Amino acid sequence: MKALTWHGKGDIRCDSVADPQIQDGRDAIIKVTSCAICGSDLHIYDGVIPAMEHGDIMGHETMGEVVEVGRDNKALKVGDRVVVPFTISCGQCFFCQKGFFSACERSNPNKEKAAKLWGNSPAGLFGYSHLLGGYAGGQAEYLRVPYADVGPIKVPDGMPDEQALFLSDIFPTGYMAAEMCDLKGGETVAIWGCGPVGQFAIRSAFLLGAERVIAIDTVPERLEMARAGGAMTLDFKEEDIYDRIMELTHGRGADACIDAVGTEANATGSFDSVLDRIKVATFMGTDRPHVLRQAIHCCRNFGTVSIVGVYGGFLDKIPMGSAINRGLTFRMAQTPVQRYLPTLMERIQKGEIDPSFVITHTASLSEGPDLYKTFRDKHDGCIKVVLKP
Repeated sequence: MKALTWHGKGDIRCDSVADPQIQDGRDAIIKVTSCAICGSDLHIYDGVIPAMEHGDIMGHETMGEVVEVGRDNKALKVGDRVVVPFTISCGQCFFCQKGFFSACERSNPNKEKAAKLWGNSPAGLFGYSHLLGGYAGGQAEYLRVPYADVGPIKVPDGMPDEQALFLSDIFPTGYMAAEMCDLKGGETVAIWGCGPVGQFAIRSAFLLGAERVIAIDTVPERLEMARAGGAMTLDFKEEDIYDRIMELTHGRGADACIDAVGTEANATGSFDSVLDRIKVATFMGTDRPHVLRQAIHCCRNFGTVSIVGVYGGFLDKIPMGSAINRGLTFRMAQTPVQRYLPTLMERIQKGEIDPSFVITHTASLSEGPDLYKTFRDKHDGCIKVVLKP
């Protein structure tokens, strides 16, 4: 089969690789009908994520048709259309039973390696390094899905791929980002990053009762899409974000702040962002957390900072003095996607949201390597890429 494979920083190729095979009775094989390039895939493309190996298959936003089912899988049958969560979860362990599917204790075969970095291991993920299991990803013609009797959700007849695909990751992630803000109605929510996750966080915040959303970015097409979703937008290259948020909230700060950027924040002119870049370039640091620092400062006293942008290692100069003295709450997670699927599928079916709004580019798998660069460089108005194997 054809698949997008990693061969080093900035080097994604469309290669011929072996077809996946059933390895466990709970497995399923799906023929991929749609997959997507995620913003977190760009961290791999940029060489930020450790434990990648040459030839690893990329991708964790995938859906398709079941073509083979393991003997112990009673939940799926050949011919089912399904969306596959990016988190691989057994459904039976301590954390899965509590609904914390992204902390599954059984799905990462390399959990000892992850524990050395993070103290404990999260769940295995599709296409996201050998630190998180070394599972083949879904930017391919076929995908093996472990624990397929727990993860995938069936897609109703008549629902196009474009509406269902983002249930695999970015819609639940954006929704969780807003849900973690504990909105009661009438709040002001500030969101850093108007990429795909940020766009879903904007719309989810309104669905959950926010009165006003302030969206922060600098890419014109992203800001335009945010405004189309009802947000007030700020361009961080044109104005001081802290000063503007304080002005807009009468000096109080936003009720909740969402970091939908993560490790590769692109800030201009600030001393801390320059220092972050120097540290990462000289291997004295692992991440560039400028946005997180700003979100903390812009949050009102006893407000919430919700973090869904990907961070990989150890963050420098986080203003914990500000956070503790002003009573901030921090909420963060890799999204336990399975927990959100029934609710979000229902919202799509009711017409409360059409997730396809975020798509700007649709292409073949062979065009994927070029579109990685287009997406990373934010060229051609690129916000979200869907690939059709």
